Amino acid sequence: MSRFTLIVARDLRLALRRGADSTMVVTFFILIAVLFPLGVGPDTAILARISPGVIWVTALLASMLSLERLFQADFEDGSLDLLVLGSLPLEAVVLAKSLAHWLTTGMLLIVAAPVLALLLNMSAEGLIALVLAMLLGTPSLTLIGAVGAALTVGARRGGALLSLLVLPLYVPVLIFGVGAVDAAISGMAVRPHFLILGALLAGTLVLTPLAGAAALRQAVQ
Repeated sequence: MSRFTLIVARDLRLALRRGADSTMVVTFFILIAVLFPLGVGPDTAILARISPGVIWVTALLASMLSLERLFQADFEDGSLDLLVLGSLPLEAVVLAKSLAHWLTTGMLLIVAAPVLALLLNMSAEGLIALVLAMLLGTPSLTLIGAVGAALTVGARRGGALLSLLVLPLYVPVLIFGVGAVDAAISGMAVRPHFLILGALLAGTLVLTPLAGAAALRQAVQ
């Protein structure tokens, strides 16, 4: 656990020193969400109806912006070779770096989401469901994205390839995340949506570190 914590702390320090990645993610999230009222008009009923989908799609796209650098910097400076050869299992390394990435991007999106939801005239019930759904859904987005980042390490134009790899896998999280908010706004049961989001998170916690570690081993060979 000490080695796991050290990797998380190292990535957090690097993210704080750079700062640009996290700022870019949040800025993109805010700008795209703000553009929707300008595009569809000031009708509050329409904005309230589309707000769950707008926020979730925007958050999904924003979370992808910094994924390419998740392992690429370590690959370029040789740190990835040391991580592969180290005593900590590579699966735990993938999990640690994913946790650090989520703390510096996913958490910021969750904090910004209620403000943007109010801008889009979302009801109070929808706000609560949105925050809870994003707490369950955004870690899954990061973990799935980590596999895509591992598969594209060292690849030319890896950002475009990464998008093609992970976007189809994001669809279940998007569907049930939006569904949870819509159900809360409509007064329907939200528990099934939360259970499925939790199941998706549990599945990604088990499977994505294995897939990511296998991709990283292949990348350094």
